[in-house]
Amino acid sequence: MLKVRIIPVLLLKNDRMVKGKKFTDFKDTGDPIFASRIYNAQFVDELIFLDIDATNESRETNVAVISEVSKECFMPLTIGGGISSIQQIRKLLNAGADKVVINTAALNNPSFITEAADVFGSQCIVVGIDVKFEDNGYVIYSNSGKVRREEDLVGYIKTVESLGAGEIFINSIDNDGMMEGYDHQLIELVMSSTSLPVIACGGAGNLMHLVNTFKSTGVSALAMASIYHFGDNNPVRARSYLKNNDIQIKTV
Repeated sequence: MLKVRIIPVLLLKNDRMVKGKKFTDFKDTGDPIFASRIYNAQFVDELIFLDIDATNESRETNVAVISEVSKECFMPLTIGGGISSIQQIRKLLNAGADKVVINTAALNNPSFITEAADVFGSQCIVVGIDVKFEDNGYVIYSNSGKVRREEDLVGYIKTVESLGAGEIFINSIDNDGMMEGYDHQLIELVMSSTSLPVIACGGAGNLMHLVNTFKSTGVSALAMASIYHFGDNNPVRARSYLKNNDIQIKTV
């Protein structure tokens, strides 16, 4: 197995961090600047910041917060939320981001993936996909889980790869915040549909969930939030636990 990554996810809402269940019922979980400082001290592999209201409020990602966060962090930052133009990506990269997550804009305008990859390189472009299990299959949702889409999941994954995406960020809406484990069936489906690195999110509740998912699916990276906000865990403990269970983890 290649060395894997564990990635904290911070959701931004009104300049604060929040966490919910199934993309609803959000609770305040603290200050993003302070959290970034803590994660930096714990040598996390990467941080993902998602401004969850930006698209639905028809505004750009909160660049001011990202600029402050980047001053505290010395690990790669991946930023998402409301990104729909080359100018926005450039602004975020200038503010300290290393990669961006494109979600709704990629569904609305797939050629934007190619445009962004041509300008900034595929390694910079992460395509986010939020899904629910409905009607005996996985259904894609956009706009922070509010709009059901008709795109076939496997077909869409193959499309974004062909258009120049560098990574896939798959998020299970059903498992989000439930802390009952990752959706292995979903991850395996995504992994079998692309040669790109895959980040899976949604469901981590204990450290054994991480071990089981890495061993069962071979996924490149796992993203998580609730396990740190609502459990007695931190990235240092998670890394040690994975190593003790023979998971080869990226060295930072």
